[in-house]
This record gives sequence, C-alpha cells and structure tokens, in this order.
Amino acid sequence: MGPSAGDDLDESEGEVLTGPLWRHALWVVGVTALGVGFGWFSALSRIGPDEYGLPVIAPGPLLPYLAAWTVVGLLAATALRAAAARVPVYAPGAVAFGLTCLGTRVSLGWRPEAPLLGTLAAVALTAAGVWCLIALRPVPGRRPVRS
Repeated sequence: MGPSAGDDLDESEGEVLTGPLWRHALWVVGVTALGVGFGWFSALSRIGPDEYGLPVIAPGPLLPYLAAWTVVGLLAATALRAAAARVPVYAPGAVAFGLTCLGTRVSLGWRPEAPLLGTLAAVALTAAGVWCLIALRPVPGRRPVRS
C-alpha cells in the first residue's frame, strides 16, 4: 500500500518551515506574545491548593518581568524558528510558547531577584538551544534545506 494523507500527521518530526523573512519574524513575535500573555493571564489565579499551588501575581511592578520574558521568548523563538527553517524540528512553536509561558508564570508568582531571573532565563534559552541542537544533529539520509 502507498502512503496516505494521514501518514504525514503521524510523523515524529515536524516539517521544514520555509518562507520569506517577514513570515518568520511574525511567527517569532506571535509565539512570544502568546507565551507572555498566557503566562500573565494564568498568574491571575492560583493553580492548585494554597499549600502546593503556584502563587498568584505577587505585588510590585509587572513590567520588568514581562519585558525580561519577552526578550527571552523572542530569543528562544528565533533560535527554534531558525533551526526549523533548515531541518525538521518537532514542535518549535510549542517549545517556545511553553518556555516563555512557564518562565513568565513562575516569575510573576515569586518575583525572583535579578540573579535568579537571569538563571531562569539562561535555563530557558539552554533548553531551546538543546532542542535546536537535537534537531540539527546529522542524520544519515537527511539533507539540509538550502536557502
């Protein structure tokens, strides 16, 4: 039997995301905005019981944390989209969204000091980088897309 249309949906790797630069930039900005926005929205209520759940937004200024995670989200999404433009990357949008959303949510709940916030950002960027490196590893039989 030949391949069917449903076989494309069952692949474990994504597809190469090609297109003009403006489309890549729009994707990066959109995924980052969704991640920061959803992290902020989810911080408005407690997740789980009082003893074990993530706390709601702590008092104080929001803008520094939102700005920091916007920058981190833009960097992570840019790296993932750049890798996805060369080779198939599994769920680059979900990874960028998840890292940005989780970082925003945790930061707004606990308001970490600058060194810890920098560490959280470094962990998120390292996770995105590792995801890209795994996708970019040499695989026999796979040829990179040439621009």
